[in-house]
Amino acid sequence: MEYKFGGSIENQKTVLGHPSGLFVLFFTEMWERFSYYGMRALLVLFLVSTLIDGGWEWTRSDALVLYGWYTGLVYLTPIIGGFIADKFMGYRKAIILGAFIMTLGHASMALEGMTSIFFYVGLSFLIIGNGFFKPNISSMVGQLYKSQGKEKDGGYTIFYMGINAGAFLGILLCGYIGENIGWHFGFGLAGIFMFLGMLQFYFTQKIFGKIGLSPNQTEDFEKNFENSMETLEDNVKAVADVAESPKVVRDRMFVIGVFSLFVVFFWWAFEQAGGSMTVFAADYTDRALVGSAAMTFKIVNTIITVVPMLVITWVLAMLFKQTYSSYSLANILLGLSFVIIWGIVIWMLNREFQSDTTEVPASWFSVLNSLFIILFAPVFSKIWESKLNPSGPIKFAIGLLLVGLGFGVLAYGASTIPDGAQTASVSLMFLVGAYFLHTLGELCVSPVGLSYVSKLAPIKFVSLMFGIWFTANFFANLLGGFTGSYIDSISEEYGLSTFFLMFTIIPIVAAVIMMLLNPMLKRKMHGIQ
Repeated sequence: MEYKFGGSIENQKTVLGHPSGLFVLFFTEMWERFSYYGMRALLVLFLVSTLIDGGWEWTRSDALVLYGWYTGLVYLTPIIGGFIADKFMGYRKAIILGAFIMTLGHASMALEGMTSIFFYVGLSFLIIGNGFFKPNISSMVGQLYKSQGKEKDGGYTIFYMGINAGAFLGILLCGYIGENIGWHFGFGLAGIFMFLGMLQFYFTQKIFGKIGLSPNQTEDFEKNFENSMETLEDNVKAVADVAESPKVVRDRMFVIGVFSLFVVFFWWAFEQAGGSMTVFAADYTDRALVGSAAMTFKIVNTIITVVPMLVITWVLAMLFKQTYSSYSLANILLGLSFVIIWGIVIWMLNREFQSDTTEVPASWFSVLNSLFIILFAPVFSKIWESKLNPSGPIKFAIGLLLVGLGFGVLAYGASTIPDGAQTASVSLMFLVGAYFLHTLGELCVSPVGLSYVSKLAPIKFVSLMFGIWFTANFFANLLGGFTGSYIDSISEEYGLSTFFLMFTIIPIVAAVIMMLLNPMLKRKMHGIQ
């Protein structure tokens, strides 16, 4: 029997035209992103919160430095975790191990009130677990498809939507519970869904057939390896119209190096979202709404929460229809997770409508990034497929320009705040505008960057080039945390507006330089579009 997709016969049953196994990975990744972004939304807020409010009362500087180290290291460990999975464990065992370690990490952070050691152990486990989980689940998505055409591209698009759905729900619910009920409850909630996601994957893994097994477990490993090499060769032929001379290889690797350098400027600014922008939301933004403004927010918040939940639940029902007979326990566990989520959503919305006033949680603004991605990703996808599709360097330049303009909005909003002020009440619309521009910038840089690395790197250097790419992300996040830690000292001497202008000017200058480099970089790409 000829299978259309990789994996078992059960994986040939489709959901929305894609293999059922894609949606097993979709929900597993969704819960992992729920846990990661839910915790990330709380990290700085918890550290700077007063002891009376259950926090540690750290200075903003110290909190943002720790935030930088954490968000940076989660980009380094996947290089190690991917290598271990490739050589020894296989993707499946690495995913399960990573999910289990992250579950322990969230559980440890939920116990932070007992002793601080639990907090640091928890962070360490999250960094290590992410290294095993993140690179390997993405690799399994690609192996579900036998063709390299639009079906695989569509599969990754659906998977990307799962990432953003998890981020959206994690920030919304963990953030709300952490800020309104207790920090340890928010940390713990993230762990619950990481654990359920792990169990769902574990009990459904046979649907993948031999995909993701370790080399020793796969009897026809050599055959699979030969097939994968043939696929890689086909990809190279599809994207290259010239012989790959040493000069062509050097030129294309030079372009990857330039992209890696400039992506540092982008993520350095963008990752202020969980750092200095969260501080701005908590201490400098008027989040107290009354009357019609409060009611409007409640209605909008209900719509943007319930509609995605209904869509995801509909996808869940279709997956149940195709896989319940063979994987009933995994489906029950997945269904249980959604029952819990719906219960929390209904409780949260009802609690808000019972109140005459509304204080928007500081973590809520990070939700806007995922919401805007869900809304605008299809638009950008259509643009990239049209005659308006710009070159890679121009896309990078547009992304840098947009992230800079977003901080320009914040700089303008902060212009009325006195130098050195620790609190203020500027309109929340400045943050909404900034997140909108930043998200549009992300859509120009994030998916595009990974695509160009895969197309420009020669086969024998693909892993090395992705390693360089993730290392650039590590430095960007680390530098972002350290730069953000100067928010108070810069604000006291020059004003908060000047602090945000720094993140305005530098990316815009980088954007101009990238535009000037565009003709040279296009030549050195040697036909790669």
